[in-house]
Amino acid sequence: MFRKKLLLLVLPVLAACTRPATPFKRVLGPTVYFPAPGDNWLHRRPTTEGFDSARLAEAVAFAQTQETTQMTPNFSTQEEIFGKLLGTMPTSRAATNGLILHHGYIVAEWGDTQSPDPTYSAAKSFLSTILGISIDRGLIKDIHDPVANYIKDGGYDSEHNRQITWEHHARQTSEWEGELWGKNADFVGHEAFGKGERKPRTLQAPGTYYEYNDVRINRLALSLLRVWKKPLPDVLKKEVMDPIGASNTWKWVPYPNAVATVNGKQMPSVSGGTRWGGGLIINARDEARFGYLMLRQGRWGRRQIVSPGWIKQATTRGPVGPDYGFLWWLNTEQKAWPDAPATSFAALGAGQNTIWVDPEHDLVIVWRWHNGNPNELIKRVLLALNK
Repeated sequence: MFRKKLLLLVLPVLAACTRPATPFKRVLGPTVYFPAPGDNWLHRRPTTEGFDSARLAEAVAFAQTQETTQMTPNFSTQEEIFGKLLGTMPTSRAATNGLILHHGYIVAEWGDTQSPDPTYSAAKSFLSTILGISIDRGLIKDIHDPVANYIKDGGYDSEHNRQITWEHHARQTSEWEGELWGKNADFVGHEAFGKGERKPRTLQAPGTYYEYNDVRINRLALSLLRVWKKPLPDVLKKEVMDPIGASNTWKWVPYPNAVATVNGKQMPSVSGGTRWGGGLIINARDEARFGYLMLRQGRWGRRQIVSPGWIKQATTRGPVGPDYGFLWWLNTEQKAWPDAPATSFAALGAGQNTIWVDPEHDLVIVWRWHNGNPNELIKRVLLALNK
């Protein structure tokens, strides 16, 4: 009888010891808030979330005065800035707008946050997440693998391009050589590239030289399309946007000529920005959901959408170039946003489209169509947050 009682006491302990670890359940706990789909996103009073309400109101008032001067409301300067369009552009956009999340709750919101507008290169961080999911799923075995091991469409056949890895693409150090959708990766020529044209230079070995280059990012998008064998907007919708409860107003618009044959079918290939039209059209609230997914280490509720290991890799500085991860801007050196924590990171796009994530303070700030450095809003919000 004694041995039987002892076993009854010991077996649950043994079971607990052998049960797989669930670190995210322990870290997040049952009270962590994830907004429901649609408009039922809970607001909280700033004071409830530890803010000085007057200071936070001053921060929002500042943000509202900072309308962008780079991008006109009707996008009339698009070709002057970026060169000849390949795709369509909207005829209007919302004024500056944004949200501040703390612990996932909305503590401040201004402007039309439900207007789906181009987000320019903030789309690159969405592309990064698709790359992470590709690796999590085993569609790509290792980020250090040469892309040529997977893609046989001629784009990686040259001796130079054969050396390019998935990591090189993600860090913008690929030095991919070639033309895609009518734009050459060398960015030479005013008509094609506007104020973004560059002087001819000698190509460097892949992985040794950083250059912010949309042609090469569009090549990454095409390669991911071939890996998934389905359009990337379909992948993003199923794997990310639907699970996080995003609206149905976002869309990822390809150039009309950006069409690839995959398994005998014609499929559109999207871009990593809106430099030449098209791109990711999305509202601020959906961007806030995406930022909150990153803040929660790739988890939404009980679902792990992208692995925490990927989030860590994606937000770790590379050996070449600026403070940059896998298509995410970093603050490791605290030069980009000197008043922000070194652990914060952001998706950034032209016209000053910003999704800033701060794990230290459990904050997400989305600020769109603003003029200048996000640090000016960040420092005001952090000053308002009582410690």
